[in-house]
Amino acid sequence: MNGDATVVGGGLAGLVAAARLAEAGADVTLYERRPAVGGRVRTETVDGFTLDRGFQVLFSSYPAVERELGPDAADALNLRTFAPGATICRPGSRSVLSDPLRDPRAALASLLNDEVSFSDKLRTLALRHDLAERDESDFFAGPDASIREYLSDWGFADDYVENFVEPFYGGITLDRSLSTSKHVFEYTFRAMSRGAIGVPAEGMAAVPEALAARAREAGVAIETGEDVASVRTAGQGRIPFRTGRGDAEGATVELADGSTRETDAVVVATAPPEARRLTGVESIPTEGVPNVTGWYALPAGESFETGKRILLNAADGSPNAVVPMSEVAPEYAPDDRALLAATFLGEAPLDRPAAGLRDDVRDALEAWFPGRDFDGLETVDTHRVRFAQFAQPPGVHADLPDPDDPEGPVVLAGDYTEWSSIQGALESGRTAASAAGKYL
Repeated sequence: MNGDATVVGGGLAGLVAAARLAEAGADVTLYERRPAVGGRVRTETVDGFTLDRGFQVLFSSYPAVERELGPDAADALNLRTFAPGATICRPGSRSVLSDPLRDPRAALASLLNDEVSFSDKLRTLALRHDLAERDESDFFAGPDASIREYLSDWGFADDYVENFVEPFYGGITLDRSLSTSKHVFEYTFRAMSRGAIGVPAEGMAAVPEALAARAREAGVAIETGEDVASVRTAGQGRIPFRTGRGDAEGATVELADGSTRETDAVVVATAPPEARRLTGVESIPTEGVPNVTGWYALPAGESFETGKRILLNAADGSPNAVVPMSEVAPEYAPDDRALLAATFLGEAPLDRPAAGLRDDVRDALEAWFPGRDFDGLETVDTHRVRFAQFAQPPGVHADLPDPDDPEGPVVLAGDYTEWSSIQGALESGRTAASAAGKYL
């Protein structure tokens, strides 16, 4: 490649597309409207605490993680990992449910867990084996159904679904009703059986920062604080111009300040609603699923230990789960403090006062840990994200846009061309770079 490419958007997909195009020889400029790259994967520091923008984790076994961040990605990011499985919580009761193949020390506790029947534990191992045998290309294809229907077809009892899957996959899909596509369940279930789940020691922003470093090393000019107003091609009134490939239509990228950039190819890697506005591709999904994450600290000197497992709320949906962040990643909190994250699902928490959300977390913890006082629980921050994922009901993945759906030398990059996840975002960047390469 010896042409000129422009990438609009500095999230994971845009950074991967930019890096790959530059590594192939293109002259690449990336525009990001925010002061820093990362898109929905961002981290901030509040009073010495490290807070990701909404509770997010990295699946180390995602194929695109190794492909785009390197085979030693977990070490390079100083990944701090959760123990497999989770703790099922209800008033007066906590019980561990883990993967005995990956966590033998918890095998007995999982075997004795009476929240899930022995037959469903065996059925879980059978499902694990079935998904492990599938090829990568077999996922997100073929007939679809909701997660709830899928588990029913496998024969899982209602208790297993209600006590474990609803809160656990509620946290992954932001949908405790389990009406999300079964394809998401299958892919993530296999990923969890193959690798670890964790967060970088410096926060989830370390992921886009690593991708940005790769892009800059390849020669990408990353321009932050630059908003793109429009993308126009020859079919929209532009006059064709001569490029390194001979006569080609090219495109014009207009910035918010009125300046323009002539380019051979454009990768639009913005959030779905903005991508639809810039390209006019109506198949881009714009229905979002919200998420609220509350960040809480215990008083100085108070510890909080769960065995590095997520606490699932089996009795109530508020909060859906409580996560021991500083137990898993001590770097997330000052030395004498314990940091927790709590997730809330649905539309209602978006408008609830932070004090009310904190009270729900306090009440849940006091019910799960009888005799312990959580009155000192302090709100560090509350993140209300109205578009945390695009909605993924059964059948949605068959109708997602292709990267080359826009007219002219404009391609799409974003998880909405694959599926809503870090894997989907990284993979879409690779696919978009290949599609844009045809114009360079």
